[in-house]
Amino acid sequence: MCGLTGFLSFSSADDAEIARRMAEAIAHRGPDDAGVWSDSEAGITLAHRRLSILDLSPAGHQPMLSSCGRFVIAFNGEIYNHTQIRSELEAIEIRQWRGHSDTETLITACAAWGVEAALKKCIGMFAFALWDRQERKLTLARDRLGEKPMFYGWQGDTFLFGSELKALKAHPAFLAEVNRDALAMLMRHNYIPAPYSIWRDIHKLQPGCILTVSPERREPTITSYWSAKQAIEAGVRNPFSGSADEAISSLESLLSDAICRQMIADVPLGAFLSGGVDSSAIVALMQAQSNRPVCTFSIGFNEAQYNEAEYAKAVAKHLGTDHTELYVTPNDALNVIPRLPTLYDEPFSDSSQIPTFLVAQMARQHVTVSLSGDAGDELFCGYNRYTFVNRLWNKLALMPLGLRRVFAHALMTLSPATWNRLADPLMIALPDRLKQANIGDKLHKGAGVLAYRTIDELYLDLISHWKEPTELVLHSSEPSLLSTSLDAQPVLLTDIERMMAADLTSYLPDDILVKVDRAAMGVSLETRVPFLDHRVVEFAWTLPMKYKLRDGVGKWALRQMLYKHVPKSLIERPKMGFGVPIDEWLRGPLRDWAEDLLDENRLCQEGFFEPSLIRSKWSEHLSGQRNWQYHLWDVLMFQAWLE
Repeated sequence: MCGLTGFLSFSSADDAEIARRMAEAIAHRGPDDAGVWSDSEAGITLAHRRLSILDLSPAGHQPMLSSCGRFVIAFNGEIYNHTQIRSELEAIEIRQWRGHSDTETLITACAAWGVEAALKKCIGMFAFALWDRQERKLTLARDRLGEKPMFYGWQGDTFLFGSELKALKAHPAFLAEVNRDALAMLMRHNYIPAPYSIWRDIHKLQPGCILTVSPERREPTITSYWSAKQAIEAGVRNPFSGSADEAISSLESLLSDAICRQMIADVPLGAFLSGGVDSSAIVALMQAQSNRPVCTFSIGFNEAQYNEAEYAKAVAKHLGTDHTELYVTPNDALNVIPRLPTLYDEPFSDSSQIPTFLVAQMARQHVTVSLSGDAGDELFCGYNRYTFVNRLWNKLALMPLGLRRVFAHALMTLSPATWNRLADPLMIALPDRLKQANIGDKLHKGAGVLAYRTIDELYLDLISHWKEPTELVLHSSEPSLLSTSLDAQPVLLTDIERMMAADLTSYLPDDILVKVDRAAMGVSLETRVPFLDHRVVEFAWTLPMKYKLRDGVGKWALRQMLYKHVPKSLIERPKMGFGVPIDEWLRGPLRDWAEDLLDENRLCQEGFFEPSLIRSKWSEHLSGQRNWQYHLWDVLMFQAWLE
């Protein structure tokens, strides 16, 4: 895991020094080594920061020149099957190696077979920049599912690229113009979907893509060497036809192989463990292949509704891992908040970024690499919204749209506060398990759901924070996104699968993987995601829904596999998000900080938002009338970043 950056330009007098400053901006991604390669005549400069994981010797130094002398590479990531690729290269008489790094394997494969053919052979996570000295052509590439980042774009006569925006921003040609359309997308999603970034004319290379550009051909050419949409369609067309036991066995065999490959490292390695299905499955299969206790890490909160640490400890004890946990105080979490704008580089408002950073920070004190259970929800139908939307829509569809809208209007007639007052006597009389807080808020949200015409509209509502973000962000126009449009998803068998596909192509790479990459790399920790081995992804999409969802519970096959290693009683419980009590903090210890950022005069002077919409929600939140934590956090993360 490393950081890379560079540029194409003929206007700079000191390319190497500029590149060093750009690389220094992302030194946290690679504290072990640094390198710059420049060809001023060709106008290309590459820079690299190295976090040594495989081949800790100088033979792994980057940027790296191919043995034939034609190519230069700056590489970020891991190729888990690089020894097998080496064997294939040796079979065609390529046998002179300087070291045993996967970077050398990759550049040699690109030289021998071409970039696309080489990438199709790779199992791994990566982003890299490759310069062809013969054709004077720059190639940027990103892994299939988007684990590793790559930003790029022309700024005047300079083409910039790198692992993080702060590297690009360190170049004197960087223009730093905020993209208001991307800001509107942030207000809806709590992240900025690819290919957009917060900066105008700076883009994210999408997963599974190869970009080529040259001084003579300024307009980048982007092609796809692997497509999630095509993988999904292929899986649905050719479903797994075996028995339930065979499905479980096949899943375990494939996932075990992915984990085995990802446990290869020349540095200490461990895993995040929440005690949920996904992380427990990864740790169970890790421990089954290890002759010593696996290092596992979890964090806990004193607030019961946010705490999973006890579950993680029980799973760790059963599996016999070397477990470390940290109970986080509100001050621990609050101290992270000032770091978020720099850590995430562009405004990013998934509040679970806070515990993610804290668990990564703790793990880094013990290991250099940590495996995680991310992507199990998207692949095996784990999110509550999948089953909720499906059940709800089946019932709503029985009621005529006109009648639903009349009912919705009736619910909206009374304010949430009035509904709360009316419901209070009933709540007192109900048993604890049936009591609901903020019933008025829930009724207003439900009223909005009633008015939708299609399940696509309902799904968009559930994944949206600000429903009309262009009314909030001044002078903005929200772009349409193929990745988040259910209409653009593969033709699948069920509405649930279409939602899973949408999440796999946007929410996963642009929220979940961004959150983990920036948090972990902020403390120089490499993270690996076994569920995102593309062979596991492709297999998961061959599994019929009966092997994912049964009796309203997702991840059926994954759970059955896990129960071979961990008792069901340690796993079965309601799904809990990885969150923090932002709603309470905004009314308490974060109130002054938020009030300053949301000051009406300040909002007017900055000119990005319609202040009245924000001030209204802020007032309602402070009074306890409504819980607007997510809407406000979106705005606050932009404001903190802007500051």
